[in-house]
Amino acid sequence: MFSNIVLEDILFFICKFAQIFGFYAWKVRFLIEKEMTLRSYMMIGVLGCVFAARGQEKPMDPPFCSPFDFPLSLSGNFGELRSNHFHGGVDFKTQGVVGKPIRCIADGYVSRVLVTPGGYGQALYVTHPNGYTSVYGHVLKFASAVSEVVEEYQYEHETFAVDLNFEPGRFPFKAGEVIALSGNEGYSFGPHLHMEIRRTDTGELIDPLQFYTGRIKDTTPPRASMVVLYPQQGAGVVDGLQEKKFIPVASLGQPVSAWGEIAAGIKAYDYMDGTHNNYGVRSVVLYVDTAEVFRSTVDGVLPEENRMINAWTDYEAHVKKGDWVMRSHILPGNRLRMLQTDGKKGVITIDEERDYHLRYELSDLYGNTSTYSFVVRGRRQPIEAYAPSTRHYLVWNKGNVVQEPGLELVIPRGMLYEDVALNCCVVKDTAAVSYEYQLHDAPVALHDGCTLMIGVRHLPVADTSKYYVARKWNGKKASAGGVYENGWMKASIRELGTYTVALDTLPPRVVPLNKAQWKTGNIQFKISDAETGIKEYKVKIDGAFALFGFSSKNAKLWMKHPERLKKGVPHTLELVVTDYCGNETREEYVF
Repeated sequence: MFSNIVLEDILFFICKFAQIFGFYAWKVRFLIEKEMTLRSYMMIGVLGCVFAARGQEKPMDPPFCSPFDFPLSLSGNFGELRSNHFHGGVDFKTQGVVGKPIRCIADGYVSRVLVTPGGYGQALYVTHPNGYTSVYGHVLKFASAVSEVVEEYQYEHETFAVDLNFEPGRFPFKAGEVIALSGNEGYSFGPHLHMEIRRTDTGELIDPLQFYTGRIKDTTPPRASMVVLYPQQGAGVVDGLQEKKFIPVASLGQPVSAWGEIAAGIKAYDYMDGTHNNYGVRSVVLYVDTAEVFRSTVDGVLPEENRMINAWTDYEAHVKKGDWVMRSHILPGNRLRMLQTDGKKGVITIDEERDYHLRYELSDLYGNTSTYSFVVRGRRQPIEAYAPSTRHYLVWNKGNVVQEPGLELVIPRGMLYEDVALNCCVVKDTAAVSYEYQLHDAPVALHDGCTLMIGVRHLPVADTSKYYVARKWNGKKASAGGVYENGWMKASIRELGTYTVALDTLPPRVVPLNKAQWKTGNIQFKISDAETGIKEYKVKIDGAFALFGFSSKNAKLWMKHPERLKKGVPHTLELVVTDYCGNETREEYVF
């Protein structure tokens, strides 16, 4: 055995070695106290190298500091269900005001700046050496060095919209440095910071809250309000019907009878301590008896996966009723990685006359969990075979072409999430610009743009740029865009519905606001278009370009830099606003 002095020397060497490679010295001391031999200490050193090598292969997730100096609270969490996309970050409250300093959450450099009328409004992208990129949206103002470059570009190119990329090293920032001021810009309806964390190499959005759980308290579990049962076409029934059944949570104590193949879904939200907001549910697990048949974990999403939210949720229920129901089964064309199921894609077979015990477990990032149990009673019932008599049957894993008199729709492979038996209807008004086409009697989302061509029967106006493809629903009409080509209007659509060709000859509407304050530089307008929407605008004051911002959420146009207006002299302002059919409004004001 070695003397204590020799052992301490060996301990000192091994501890230093272990510290260098991230091993735990307390484990070494534990072994010393057990009077291990020198061979044991050598083994510890080897193990230290092994652990260190493993640590180098897969480093721990990097820490991020807070973007604010005040306590954090959320108005929106990662993965909330939104129209056609998942919420890609977290929304930090800013105490009801704009102008709060935003701090860079880790060392890095500004790699991109975005300015748009909607969306993020003004956004800053910071690329970090740890493999992540942080995004800060709806900001009021960028750091001065960045702001100067953005403004220079806007005036040089005479544009409000900006999308600039920067090389590493041009705008470096250290963790904790102020990079912007919080705001309410773009498609935002209250002061807050939208913050994302993305993997730089893939663009995958991940949940930023995982880095801030120690800064935000949450002991409140998710809550459900409704369960939905889906009998599979031609293979199952629920309460004697082949229609989906909506069951309020308060009624889950009463068994539901079913037979054959069915699936389930749940409407639920998460909640947090001290707020009245509701949030997306991070984890949904469905058990049948004791077997897990479905699990969703909303912790990351790739940009190309975003529209698959329309396959996971009940798209029809959302469009018609505003309900966000998360399916607990996977449609055949749904490739979301966040969903896992058994071998039957979450579809449940009810083939015994007994009680099937179903249980939902809803959890948040903090482990707060709620459980909802209910009984599906197996009862033998007749199931009608599914034999659609429609002219067009769309197959999810093939390319499809729909042709009707004066219409052609091309749906490439990969655009559908499940088979669709189209219920088509053609309204043949011979006096109209074109026929009206109901492509289906229920809303169906397409994963990406599909080419729709509609024949034009009459040209009341010779200028073919004035025509567009219109989508109609509930007495409303919206533009799907399109161009005229050899007697056809050609557009790209991302939803099956009712379409026709419409004519837009109306110019945009311009309403000047607060003219009494214009001499101070506080110049504002409301601009809107009733048909195809605002495409572009341009403002000149005394013949020179003037930078005006535009917000799509309230249709307001305002002077970005009132300090540039020379005071005490008369001015002439020219405003030109153009819609997507080329209709133009020109106004001139003297003040």
